Amino acid sequence: MARVRSDDGPQETTSPNEVERAIVRSARESYGRLVAFLAARCRDVAAAEDALGDAFQAALHHWPATGVPDKPEAWLLTTARRRLIDGARHRGVEGEAGRALLQLADEAERLATSDLTFPDERLALLFLCAHPAIDAAVRTPLMLQTVLGLPAARIASAFLVQPAAMGQRLSRAKAKIRDARIPFVLPERRDLPPRLGAVLEAIYAAYGSGWQDLTGAEAATSRRGLAGEALELGRLLLGLLPEEPEAAGLLALMLHCEARRPARRSADAAYVPLSEQDVSLWSRSMIAEADRLLHAAELVGRVGPFQLEAAIQSAHARRASPGGAVDWESVALLYEGLVRLAPTVGALVGRAAAVSEARGAAVGLAFLDNIRGDAEDIRGDAVAAYQPYWAARAHMLQRLGRADEARAAYARAIGLSEDPAVRAFLLARSAQVPA
Repeated sequence: MARVRSDDGPQETTSPNEVERAIVRSARESYGRLVAFLAARCRDVAAAEDALGDAFQAALHHWPATGVPDKPEAWLLTTARRRLIDGARHRGVEGEAGRALLQLADEAERLATSDLTFPDERLALLFLCAHPAIDAAVRTPLMLQTVLGLPAARIASAFLVQPAAMGQRLSRAKAKIRDARIPFVLPERRDLPPRLGAVLEAIYAAYGSGWQDLTGAEAATSRRGLAGEALELGRLLLGLLPEEPEAAGLLALMLHCEARRPARRSADAAYVPLSEQDVSLWSRSMIAEADRLLHAAELVGRVGPFQLEAAIQSAHARRASPGGAVDWESVALLYEGLVRLAPTVGALVGRAAAVSEARGAAVGLAFLDNIRGDAEDIRGDAVAAYQPYWAARAHMLQRLGRADEARAAYARAIGLSEDPAVRAFLLARSAQVPA
């Protein structure tokens, strides 16, 4: 590092790449906690996000000259609260809101000059976003943006909505929280269950986003950080509601998926499907923890979708046991229960794939053909745009010797694949279809 001199004596400059890595790390590890801390005190989610965004911009400007601070989160918090206070003064904010901002200033200063860590209020913000006054359709997207920092465009893509429309929905929801003065505290325990479903969905959606690999080391690191944060939130949620079987089911599901992360790519970064993964690379400790959680949830006697999904993953994990194999008929039955509770496109395609393995490709294909009949609220375009549907269909058609149809289905699956490694895998499979 080169040194520059200021009125305070010599300082180290930091390269832009180092600064960018430090900012990405701070955003990955602390964004949700920082937003929750700020929003709980200024009573305005949008203002907290804007102030924190300004703080990150300020870091990009200042840290190359001053060096990355020893406590980056405290620096960001202090800078963000200054932005909030300046904005409040500009708007002439007084009364209770003004006093809350002054309290925030005192707390931020104390945290910046001590070894204390700022309190983790992400669960309170998650349950706030699930308040009955918030439109049910926007609760999960709101959590993904406010607590996990996902951009509106990425959320819109996951929910098959135009980015502009999703942005408007999120803005209206944040204004509703501010204008209705919804309290930034964990609800009473009796008020938690009605909001729990949306919180579970948001945490799992965040994990799913983090589980998908992107090209590039920095992107992959960022996604792993998001998956790690989802796991952390899952543990916090289970700690808050240890008697809730679906909270245990969600954490078990994520642990089963995370246990297989090292095996999902070969040494040359090629995609490896679940059925071909090297089970010696799976984390036995994560699998054991997931199964303990799942067993405890089963004892409650109240089955939910996350428990069933975790049980399906547990059935796949049996391959890691000596002489273990997947009991496809059991997997198909678990999917049958999942479809009855939550007939999503993913569950219906999963059931068809399991039936294909258990009872033959012709039976599985018949299940695929009848997806819209099994769930009337599933639109045809949702099926047409679902990549796993076409990949499963291509595989079944190939097994049935229907070469032309298999190649066409592979082409659809390849066109819908965002991951280059998955595209390469499907291209190789398509090339194996006899001419």
